[in-house]
Amino acid sequence: MDYLHLFLDSFIILFEIVGAIMIIYGGLRGAVGVFQIEVLKNSAFSYNYIRRDFTNKLIFGLEFIIAADLLATIIAPSIEDVMLLGAIVAIRTVLSYFLSKETQEYPLEDS
Repeated sequence: MDYLHLFLDSFIILFEIVGAIMIIYGGLRGAVGVFQIEVLKNSAFSYNYIRRDFTNKLIFGLEFIIAADLLATIIAPSIEDVMLLGAIVAIRTVLSYFLSKETQEYPLEDS
């Protein structure tokens, strides 16, 4: 049983790290894109493209973090943990839904 916990703990950490890396990577790409538009006056990028790219990375990172939370609940399935996980998953799912809906509103070409 200890090997199962060790196995699941390692994947929980891995998924949390991957999720955080995706969110940080998306934020850095967005910051570089804004820097290129504002400071370098590079018109190859648009704010809509940067926003859409950042939102996609954010959603993808949140999905990895949700997977880590699900695995954590498998290890310690107390009622408090299950209720907390349900609330976290609900909040993150609503957030992901509205973020993906927002990205559909922005066209990829400049207006």
